[in-house]
Amino acid sequence: MRAPSTSTRLKLGYVTLAVADTWLSGRSARAAHRARFVTKPLLMPVLAASLATNEKAAGSPLRTSTLVAQAGGWGGDVALLCEGTKPFLAGAGSFGVGHLAYVAGFLRRRSHQPVREDASVKVIAGSWALTAPLMALLAGRQKRELGGPVLGYATLLAAMAAAASHLDPTVPASARRLTAAGAALFMVSDSLLGFRKFAMKNPPAELETAVMATYTAAQFLLSEGAARA
Repeated sequence: MRAPSTSTRLKLGYVTLAVADTWLSGRSARAAHRARFVTKPLLMPVLAASLATNEKAAGSPLRTSTLVAQAGGWGGDVALLCEGTKPFLAGAGSFGVGHLAYVAGFLRRRSHQPVREDASVKVIAGSWALTAPLMALLAGRQKRELGGPVLGYATLLAAMAAAASHLDPTVPASARRLTAAGAALFMVSDSLLGFRKFAMKNPPAELETAVMATYTAAQFLLSEGAARA
């Protein structure tokens, strides 16, 4: 029986870390929060290593941009372990760099079909219109300096999701599906995070669990999409 490849073992490691960190995120005990200083910073390095060691992904046009995006995600993960305005802005900025990397990679393999004819892009634009201005308004009421960055980040995230759903048909269908699903889950995750942070005074711990479950799944799907492109 052939032993699993290094990439497969690293994927399993990522899934294990993701499950552990998602569970810990819903626990209010101080020990659980301390444990996340181990599990959360390991997520993106392990996922990136699984992509980097995947021989089938060696020729993927999305490989490099996804690795850069995962590095940005790592910075965001670490920053958001801390509370306060400065860590939040640092985390949003790091994730923003990651989204720019994703966008750059997706645009290189974009479809030549007019965007106005793409139903998924219309849905994403509608979701942005319904949520982004409201989240920015609520964030600005909480702290004036948060309004602009929240709106900018939400716009960049929507652009990433739109680009992910508008890949050229020459990209394998499985890669297109995984990439689009990952980007959509990223929007869901960050919408939940924004709602928890800016719209609720005493959010239940389970909401953070939902944020991490959708986030870790999103990053995994985007990585798998890049490996198959």
